[in-house]
Amino acid sequence: GGALLVQEVMELEWQGLQAAQESPPARGGEEGLPQMLEDPDELAVLEEIQQELILQEQSVIEEYERSLQFDEECLNAMLDGLDASDKVICPVCRKNNLTVRNHLVLCQCGLYISTQGMTEGKLRSLLENTITEHSHRCFHNPEFTVTSGMEEETSLLMSCPV
Repeated sequence: GGALLVQEVMELEWQGLQAAQESPPARGGEEGLPQMLEDPDELAVLEEIQQELILQEQSVIEEYERSLQFDEECLNAMLDGLDASDKVICPVCRKNNLTVRNHLVLCQCGLYISTQGMTEGKLRSLLENTITEHSHRCFHNPEFTVTSGMEEETSLLMSCPV
């Protein structure tokens, strides 16, 4: 496709030169177009212009393809993020994903709870059920905090601001 556009531009230039030949010669220009086109220097200039146009067009196409590739990579990264549906967002900070290991639930915000045999699926289910149950009785969003007593283990507490 690249050579076609260059070909069109070159044809337009050629038509422009032919139109210039048909008009009266410019000041002191007694030599006509056919003689100019036979001049090796003039032909070399035209070929150089054609090569520059081809290179410029290839550069534009490459830049466009790089842009498309970047857009595709961004889209794939976003879709990969959506596929990570097994992740559980921290109910305390509501920003980061929780890390759930066999005996721990952690978040970058500082949440750190010891658990027994907890999985991301179980934790998500517990949180969803608790929030759904609360929303049947109340229109306010519950808040989550981490509690730690002297002797009791750290736990996640849901409370309602009302």
